[in-house]
Amino acid sequence: MLQKSSNPISSKQVKPSEEELSFPREEALQLYKELFLTRWAETRIRQEYGKDEMKTPVHLGVGGEAIPIGVCHTLPAGTAAFGTYRNHSLYLALTGDVDGFFAELYGKLTGPGKGKSGSMHLCNPEKGLMATSAVVATTLPVAVGMALAHRYQDKSSPVVAFFGDGALEEGVFWESLNFASLHRLKILFVCEDNGLAIHTPTSHRQGFRSIPEAVSGFRCQVASGDGSDVVGVVQKARELLQRMESDGMPGFLHLTYYRFLEHVGPNEDFDKGYRRRPTPEELERLDPLLRYEKLLRRNGFSEGDLRAVQDEVQQRVDRAVQAARSAPFPGREELLTDLFS
Repeated sequence: MLQKSSNPISSKQVKPSEEELSFPREEALQLYKELFLTRWAETRIRQEYGKDEMKTPVHLGVGGEAIPIGVCHTLPAGTAAFGTYRNHSLYLALTGDVDGFFAELYGKLTGPGKGKSGSMHLCNPEKGLMATSAVVATTLPVAVGMALAHRYQDKSSPVVAFFGDGALEEGVFWESLNFASLHRLKILFVCEDNGLAIHTPTSHRQGFRSIPEAVSGFRCQVASGDGSDVVGVVQKARELLQRMESDGMPGFLHLTYYRFLEHVGPNEDFDKGYRRRPTPEELERLDPLLRYEKLLRRNGFSEGDLRAVQDEVQQRVDRAVQAARSAPFPGREELLTDLFS
């Protein structure tokens, strides 16, 4: 049965015609490169996954790329980030490590987790991505702990924690938000809200009227927006970080988006009956890549400009896939290394 009440298709979002491009040309193209990189990387995953060489489950983020890319675009140097199992865009936005990304998905020694982390636990602490986890909400208290450590260490950089709307149904979310608000920690909570927990809509899971309303009772700055609009995400994140800086309170950024593919795996799942396929008109609004391309064209960027970025990214990703497929697997000696518990 289609659950329209919780489907981002029916939510009120800014129309593409109302968006404005306020970035310099080079910055605008860099943002496009990051968007296209994560989209093409996941396109290649979908192309390769059926060959059964990637043994890791994959939770693809098609439709939600603008949220981590837009937020990370605003983060100051030294920011520590935590994420979920739907983490490909976050990893690539923070690290730019395409080679390591594919090596990890193929389970190879050259991956950031030496092939032992797979898709759901990607991390690269040297580049700021401290941890991602397949267990809902489990990185939130760790992120709060790091923000508390920063307080003791007199570090000025914030901590950012990405999580899905399902995390609000875990007690540890409210404990983490409460502690951060009570102690005025410099942490930005980013809720990536696709209105679904696997197949279950928000209306069947949450007893509060809205996420921003539920959170607004805490001593933190709250903002919400359309996660399909990368320009709007950048603007919302920048404004919220400025407010956090001025009043010393944590921030909560709630961004909606539409998950185009199944919960886990490379396929569409509109035939399952719990939601409908977007119309072409809805697709223009819900697809952050198509939406941003349309905005760039309206602001004087040519097809040649976009094609140059696409060609560069496609070649880079294709080389990374080939390198990953030919890289060595970890040896038996790696089985018990890098264990901390």
